[in-house]
Formats: sequence, C-alpha cells, structure tokens
Amino acid sequence: MTSENGHRHAHGAHAHTHDALSARGRRRLLLVLVLTAVYMLAEAAGGWVTGSLALLADAGHMFADVAAIALALVAARFGARPASPTKTYGYYRLEILAAFINGVTLAAVSLFILYDAYGRWLAPPVLERGGLMTAVAAGGLLVNLVCAWLLHGDHERDMNVRGAWLHVIGDALGSLGAIAAGALVMLKGWHAADPLFSALIAVLIIWSSWNLIREATNILLEGTPAHINLAAVEDIILSTDGVEDVHDLHVWTITSGREALSAHVRHTHVAVPAELLRSLRSQLHDQFGVDHLTIQMETGDFEDEAFHFCTSGTACFRSAKE
Repeated sequence: MTSENGHRHAHGAHAHTHDALSARGRRRLLLVLVLTAVYMLAEAAGGWVTGSLALLADAGHMFADVAAIALALVAARFGARPASPTKTYGYYRLEILAAFINGVTLAAVSLFILYDAYGRWLAPPVLERGGLMTAVAAGGLLVNLVCAWLLHGDHERDMNVRGAWLHVIGDALGSLGAIAAGALVMLKGWHAADPLFSALIAVLIIWSSWNLIREATNILLEGTPAHINLAAVEDIILSTDGVEDVHDLHVWTITSGREALSAHVRHTHVAVPAELLRSLRSQLHDQFGVDHLTIQMETGDFEDEAFHFCTSGTACFRSAKE
C-alpha cells in the first residue's frame, strides 16, 4: 500500500492551527461557562419572583447550557490529547460526541418548554411584575450577546464550540421572547404572551438543534462530508494521467475541519507511482482541502479484488467469488 505521508509539513501546520483554535476555544468556553452559570441563578430567581414561564424556561435552558458547555470543555480537553497505540486518531471524536449530546439536550429542553407552554396557554397565569420580568430578561440578553461574541468565529471551525454557541443563541432568543412577553404583559395586560413566546422560541431551538444532531450523526457514521461531492472526487482521480480506475473510495470527517480519504487506484504500467501519488495529492488538496490521504496503488495484474465497494455509483459491490 502506498500511503500519502509526503505532505507532512503542511499537515503538521494544519494540526497546529487546529490545536491553537482549540486552546483559544477552551479559554473562551470557560469564560462563557462562568457568565452563564452566574446569570442562570439570577434568571431563576427572577422567574420565581415574577411567576414567568419565559424566564423560568430561559433559566432552565441556561442550566442545560452550563452542563453542555462543561461537557464541551471536557471533550476539548480530552480531544487535545495525542494519539496512542489504542487510539490511533486520538480523542478528536469526543468533540463530535459532545456536539451530538448538546443537540439532543437542546431538543429535550425545548420539548419540555413546549409542554409547559401548552398548559399555560390553556390557563394563562396572571403576572403582576411585567417590568421586573422585562428587566431580568434584558440582562439575560446582554449576557447571551457577550457569550455569543466570545464564541463567534470558532463556532464555524469547531463543531463542539458550535454546539455551545447554539445553546447561547437559543438563550438569546429566549431572552428576546421574555422581553417581548414582559412588555405585552406590562403594557397590554396580555398574560398569554408569556407561554406563546416560550413556545415560539422552543420551536426555533428545536430547528437549530436538529441541524447539529444531523451533522454530528453523519460524522459519527463516517458519512461523506456535506461540502464534498464524492462523484467530483472520483472524476478528479480518473482524469489524472496514468489512472485507469478507482474503487473503494471513501471520504469521511475525523473531526471538525479534518477530512480523510482512502482509495484503491489502478494505474498503467508506465505510470510512476510516486509521481502519480504526488499529482493526486496536489489535486485533492487544492480542489477539496483533503490533507489526510491513504491511497493503495494497483496495476491490472495486481488488484485487490477481495471486496469492492461502489464509489459514487448506485448500490453494488463485487467480491472475489464473482
């Protein structure tokens, strides 16, 4: 087997960048954890005093945030550990697992809020302190905006941070809903606004958490990254001079920002394997950003036919028995 290891310098730089981002992300996650935990207590107290479901729901959501961010910090810490003989990829997948758990937690909290909002919609409680409710919610919004700013940028590169960022955004939306509900209660006396806005925010949170769950699940199942077209990858390989065929082509995500590719490439007898590998590496890196490559070179008289998976075609495979 010919494995792509010639791009060590660039790959090492890529790994260094990822680790630096994770270190900065951990520091900011810790600050977000402290801010969220402190205001969670304030919002819970405000919800208890005013009797507002929107505030209590937001405080409950912030409690889920504290647990989720703590989980994200633990996953990021373990994810920074080096690979070992028993964990050859290291602990990078813990970031994805934490993101998946965060998404499920978001959905569960939102379903609970919807259930409680339904009961309050049928029998809206009388809220006497709309001004206090609005003030507490405004403070929560300010804290959420600061936390979102701290995590902004890293959430696009690290799925683990994105899970925490989505929690914070969900909290910000919850605070906006609580502010609107408090204003309507205070100005119009419409007490049903509290459960209504709680339900609307819960639906938005479920929608965002579903996208996170779907993306994390695809990575855990080693599915093809959404931004990579497998047929296009196959076409690039087949169009390379010296390549006769490609099979057992797989592209998957190790962790956020790290894609890997493996394939069996059958080449002509006149092709020089080292030069062909260099050309494939360059094209796959430039076109799709894939740095981690493992390519098995084969010729027509030496081809591993024990088991072939299809690449971008329809469902089919062949075994040595055929």
